[in-house]
Amino acid sequence: MFAVRALTAAVLLAALFAAVWLLDRNAFAVVVAAIVALGAREWARAAGFAVRPALAYAVFCTAAFGACVAGLQPLQPASMPLAAVWLVALVFWAAVVPAWLLRGLSPAAGRVLLAAGVVVLVPSALAMVALRPDALLALLALVWIADTAAYLVGRACGRRKLAPAISPGKTWEGVAGGTLASLAYAIILVFWWPALGQRVTGALWLAYVAGVVILCATSILGDLFESALKRRAGVKDSGSLLPGHGGVLDRIDSATAVLPVGALLLACIEAT
Repeated sequence: MFAVRALTAAVLLAALFAAVWLLDRNAFAVVVAAIVALGAREWARAAGFAVRPALAYAVFCTAAFGACVAGLQPLQPASMPLAAVWLVALVFWAAVVPAWLLRGLSPAAGRVLLAAGVVVLVPSALAMVALRPDALLALLALVWIADTAAYLVGRACGRRKLAPAISPGKTWEGVAGGTLASLAYAIILVFWWPALGQRVTGALWLAYVAGVVILCATSILGDLFESALKRRAGVKDSGSLLPGHGGVLDRIDSATAVLPVGALLLACIEAT
């Protein structure tokens, strides 16, 4: 199983890097639209909807993404329309999702979950298309490092459960490990990425570090929200498309939260 999981991860990473660096923005938007469609179908199925309504929902989310791409041209992360999208996503992840997780996902919340799925999938997809390749990969690397470090530290010394009713394997020790690893990565990134290093100087270091911590917390919320959705549906994985990994949502859960919030923070940095 580990070999299958590792092989799938390697193929996905190679495909992602090729798409990000080799495709123009329009072609890349088509790839992202396919991810939105697959993720939306899995989301609707996990929310309790049958096959045909789930397909209709996937078409709706993909069309909404396409309309935003066409209507918000040029796609500049710091533009006011996109900044408004990022702000909506920030409010959703900072206020709505924590309250929802504390209260629990009601079995009767299917239609509300469909609305939430649009907020989860469309802003993050727009961020993938709007962000420069280097910024997009930097944010995704932060997600991967945080998730991996949290898993390894949690497995090694995790004792205090983070949210046992939602995801029993996650621990506070893992959260600390993921946050520290992300901070180390972010500090290295400032010295390795000249465009970022020119911005992050003096007092902005404090805001930068705070932003990294916020992104780590957002990553955890994205993971927990999808875990709560799957627990409500009584399934372990969102799908079976990716061998050893489950479904598309299982791979993008944290990224759907981090990308729009990260895009907003990067826009703030560039505005300074």
